Amino acid sequence: MLLTAIRNTAFALLALVITQTSVLSFTLEVGGKIKNITDAENKTYVFTDKELFAMPVHSITTTTSWTPRVKFDGVLLADILAKVGAEGTMMTLYALNDYYIDVPISDVAKYNMILAYKMGGEMLKVRDFGPLFLIYPRDAGGAELNSPLYNSRFIWQINRIVIK
Repeated sequence: MLLTAIRNTAFALLALVITQTSVLSFTLEVGGKIKNITDAENKTYVFTDKELFAMPVHSITTTTSWTPRVKFDGVLLADILAKVGAEGTMMTLYALNDYYIDVPISDVAKYNMILAYKMGGEMLKVRDFGPLFLIYPRDAGGAELNSPLYNSRFIWQINRIVIK
């Protein structure tokens, strides 16, 4: 009986460690046409989760095709592009599974999108759109942001951006 209790406690602790690791530890790599780098070998700027959390937090309350109306919190994509010194007109956002989508950089000034790391006050987990989810202010954007084109730009599980 004591052995069973110890084993159950060990499994619970292991599950907690795995959950915490999958939620809290991630990076965002930005490369391509950028002026500022942190990784000279790969010519990229790598943001740690802690660096992203230290940046000003912005919120968008909106629906998506996959979620009800909910508050998303994260960092302005404009702040990330400014920090890396982005010099392109297009960016490709990549997900953990190598899915990618091209997004014009002009959308950043037009819509003030965020890279959300929280939804409804909870950290995004990989199984729930995390670690980062590109959020447009869909509900405030009228018909344009509700179109199939913009719907396709709501990419999640983002881990890399390439500026072109």
